[in-house]
Amino acid sequence: MEVAKLLNKHFVAIKVDREERPGIDAIYMKTCLLMTGSGGWPLTVMMTAKSEPFYAGTYLPRRSRAGRIGLIELLENISKLWRTERRKLVSAAKSATEYLNTYVKAKQQEEELTETTFDETFIRLLDSFDSKNPGFGISPKFPSPHNLFFLLRYWQRKRSKQALEMVEKTLQRMRFGGVFDHVGFGFHRYSTDPEWLVPHFEKMLYDQALMSIAYIEAFQATGRMEYRNTAEEIFEYVLRDMTDPEGGFYSAEDADSEGQEGKFYLWTEREISEVLEENVRNVTRIFNVSREGNYYDEVSRTRTGNNILHLKKPLRELSSELGMEQEKLRVLLENAREKLSEVREKRIHPFKDDKILADWNGLMIAALAKGAKAFGLRRLEKAAKKAAGFTLEKLRMPNGRLLHRYRDGEAAVDANLNDYVFLTWGLIELYEATFETDYLKEALRLQNILIKGFWDKEGGGFFFNSDDSERLLIRDKGFRDAAIPSGNSVELLNLVRLARMTGKTEYEEVAGALVKAFTSHENALAQNTMFATALFFFFGPTQEIVVVGSPKECLTQRTLRAIRGRFLPNKTVLLKKKEDSDLENLAEFTKDMKRVDNKTTLYLCQNFVCSKPITNIDEVFEALTGLDPHTSD
Repeated sequence: MEVAKLLNKHFVAIKVDREERPGIDAIYMKTCLLMTGSGGWPLTVMMTAKSEPFYAGTYLPRRSRAGRIGLIELLENISKLWRTERRKLVSAAKSATEYLNTYVKAKQQEEELTETTFDETFIRLLDSFDSKNPGFGISPKFPSPHNLFFLLRYWQRKRSKQALEMVEKTLQRMRFGGVFDHVGFGFHRYSTDPEWLVPHFEKMLYDQALMSIAYIEAFQATGRMEYRNTAEEIFEYVLRDMTDPEGGFYSAEDADSEGQEGKFYLWTEREISEVLEENVRNVTRIFNVSREGNYYDEVSRTRTGNNILHLKKPLRELSSELGMEQEKLRVLLENAREKLSEVREKRIHPFKDDKILADWNGLMIAALAKGAKAFGLRRLEKAAKKAAGFTLEKLRMPNGRLLHRYRDGEAAVDANLNDYVFLTWGLIELYEATFETDYLKEALRLQNILIKGFWDKEGGGFFFNSDDSERLLIRDKGFRDAAIPSGNSVELLNLVRLARMTGKTEYEEVAGALVKAFTSHENALAQNTMFATALFFFFGPTQEIVVVGSPKECLTQRTLRAIRGRFLPNKTVLLKKKEDSDLENLAEFTKDMKRVDNKTTLYLCQNFVCSKPITNIDEVFEALTGLDPHTSD
């Protein structure tokens, strides 16, 4: 109450939802980093009426303690200075704004990216890899799925077994840990400890999307069913708990319920015993449940008696230890999970953030479409199509431009770079899952709006906001991959894929200018692994695969399954149906591609130079094996 009185008396207090207004958050977080050398949330900024900042900081205690100024003292000091030395504060704010502008526009010596750049990025990731508790960094430990995207491509390109081991160990350890919800599925935001045991219990939609893609790609690369199963579990959680009846996806679920972090997810040994009755000893042993618990009180650091369910070993090892067949153990655990889930559903749930964001929905559409392709599951395709339809209907204006946020029947806030880029990514994946050309048309339409309204004509790269959106303190243009890949990183991938799918060289030219813009700023690829992932596609070689045939024909289906079952990240796939003028108009290079001997026919091309058409399924398999050398390892 005391803080509120001070704020209302001397300030105009504005609380910004950084998910709804990420452009504002990015600018003032950059300000905080420049002023203090560090950043984080909650973020506190003091500024003039012109939005020019003169103070920035992160968490502030209510009262000063341990050498850290409290919010009350800070508010009192600044209100006094505003009355007595306002000119100094205004001058400091102007200087900070000028420096911020200079910093954003500053260019470094342009660096040439070559094949060795991938090796340097791999070495940097290797240096930050925690071999004891697989993952990157020590604690807090974040999922960092785009690091895994890069490593999978590095493994394929360089035949680096070490890169694949890093991916597999990280995915396995995360799936075993408490950072994964073993009862309701889905990943929590991050782990507060090195072991992936104790999570920050919040669940974000974008983590579900990006992590499911990592598991899908690992499944394609290795054929190991545990990765496919985890991806399907993530999808089960999202479709059950995070999906609006009209098809869009909600943003997040809080960490707290009943005022306590994690209360919804924690279990005492007694609770589990009461729920399960049978097989309690096996289940508590498998999930490492004890009477004392493994969850500590934050203040006293004493055990609370609550447990975070987690595994320490894969099921094959546990089944051997317990003397139980692996399938029997799997059924036992699934029955136990269902019973625990039924009881947990009766608890007070964490708050669900039900706003629907265009960019995060785009990521989830991309993930579902990739899952539909890799697993052959129509329900994932159906969910992706419904979400795409919802987004294009509810978050698009009559002029074709997008809006960022939808909630309670209202769409608002001009779309930003990520909205266009991530939704385009989703539409590209959805075209390749369904081969419905409307999705490719929409992707191209959004891409053209993006180039027209967001491209920096002077320095290259894409601004976060369009040229006709509201004016903020600066017009920011970020390249840094964070919890979510940067829009510029994913946009590079989109540009190259659309160029290869359509033969439109103008997209490749923009991609080249985007790479040049990236290298002219201070951007290390090891900190921007999504951009490095896109560079694999940009550098090539790439494969343009065109299948000519009816989607209902057995040979067409077998050919598509053969393509989709392999990890071929630098490919594009088009399906040309009979008299497919729509596709020919979008991808002119397909005009002369026809069925041979009235059979499903495969065309394999590199840089639009195609091999002879293939109609024999054995030759199809042989040709695809040649694109994926690891199939013969």
